[in-house]
Amino acid sequence: MKKMRMIAAAGGLFLGSMLLSGCEAKVTAQVPEVIQIQNVDKSQDGKITLSSSETVEIVPDMAEIVFCVTTQHEQAGECQQENTRKLNELLEFLKGQGFDEKKIKTSGFSLDTRYDWSGDKQQIIGYEMRTQVAVTDIPADSVGMVLSKGVESGANEIYSVSWFSSEYDKAYSEALAKAVDLAKMKGEALAAASGKKLGEVLSIQEYGDNQYGRYIRDTAMMKNAAATGAMEAGAADMDVMPGEMQVTANISIEFELTEE
Repeated sequence: MKKMRMIAAAGGLFLGSMLLSGCEAKVTAQVPEVIQIQNVDKSQDGKITLSSSETVEIVPDMAEIVFCVTTQHEQAGECQQENTRKLNELLEFLKGQGFDEKKIKTSGFSLDTRYDWSGDKQQIIGYEMRTQVAVTDIPADSVGMVLSKGVESGANEIYSVSWFSSEYDKAYSEALAKAVDLAKMKGEALAAASGKKLGEVLSIQEYGDNQYGRYIRDTAMMKNAAATGAMEAGAADMDVMPGEMQVTANISIEFELTEE
């Protein structure tokens, strides 16, 4: 009995040694002949990126007006004829004020059926025609006169008045410069707080300029309008105040951070 136990123990020792030698074979690794050590480029962390936005306010000097001529009649043909007559009156007025035909356009046109829904069945009671006319390059001090006289000359709706400035580019450049200055001020404060010093500009990106309100001055048109009296306002003209328009610049700028 003892002899069989000794044989079993010996077998266990042999198996254990085999398993141990197998584990050692698996974890054994070859030592490379050359070990490469790469320096970490700390300059990649030595920078700061900031976003900045600034706005400059300017007074508009030009405008666009969208008029609408609306007519209703029981007959479609007569509705169209009346609309055309009023539209021609409006166009004659605008041309008489010195506005070039290229600055006047029909921006919308529709002829719709009018129904009576009061009964059990819908009943056609007439037609409605709408024609939109947009006129651009209106000097700001003439907007009130154009609105008043335009309504007197056939238009019975005013859809919109949009304002523009021929000083947009100048204002936008000013807003860009202020945005850079603001970013630099914030960067210096953040760098000082982290024990660093603000260095050179690494990159800068301008984005978000939709150029809304930008106007390129048409000198010939303005001289023509002034000569025909479009620049002069009458006593009954509408009192229109353009106020101020905002020109905004948005930038993203990356600065280098250096040791103090």
